[in-house]
Amino acid sequence: MTTLLVLSDSLAYYGPGGGLPADDPRIWPNLVGRDSGCDVKLFGRIGWTSRDVWWALTQDPNIWATIPDVGLVVLAFGGMDSLPSPLPTALREQIRYLRPNRLRQVVRDGYQWLQPRLSPLGWPTALPPRVTVEYLEKIRDALTALRPDLPIVVCLPPTHRSPYYGHVHSGRIPTTTAMAGWAHARGLPVVDFYPVTRDAFAGGDEMNPDGIHWGFGCHRGIADTVTPAVRALLDARGVAVADAPVSDAGPTG
Repeated sequence: MTTLLVLSDSLAYYGPGGGLPADDPRIWPNLVGRDSGCDVKLFGRIGWTSRDVWWALTQDPNIWATIPDVGLVVLAFGGMDSLPSPLPTALREQIRYLRPNRLRQVVRDGYQWLQPRLSPLGWPTALPPRVTVEYLEKIRDALTALRPDLPIVVCLPPTHRSPYYGHVHSGRIPTTTAMAGWAHARGLPVVDFYPVTRDAFAGGDEMNPDGIHWGFGCHRGIADTVTPAVRALLDARGVAVADAPVSDAGPTG
């Protein structure tokens, strides 16, 4: 069975009620795996930008052990890169290390109060688009150095409706444009998460109350967007793929 490696942020494994195990059948990577007849290896963490994915790729021996055997890679990150970050990202990342506990809580409360109020500035984003592309290229270089023939699918950023970011996402279009341009120059297929997530937040799907993460109907929609690209690449390489099952929303409980 072909192995599908998914490098992502928490959007790959969070549902309407919070984080889920990597083998939960309702999250989109596993739906893609089921629909394309692939085993799935998912690596991700909440808040990951393209820079964090690069660090994981170079530092996590579990990813190193996976790469020699994978048949295809899906790069499903960039949404966090595009979010407004008027306070330094490094500040958010370092709060967890503050001591004593009371100081850490005061700083966290202050950050959470300021972040949504400053987000309407829309700038700076967590990572500038050019930096996102630089890390994407580093990731591609590292993967293809080990596996020159390894197919890669690039996923373009989703949207959000989060009060934690002031409902602002003005960085999405510049980041999307930069990522799509880079993928096109490298001959990599792209899938766009924006239409599915836009409609899911606007519609009746049970999305996560944080306004960032998705409901299972949205996971199903994302899977339906990614699966054709995965199947097309596998087919082009002569890899037998399973018949696609009838799409459904899957269990929601």
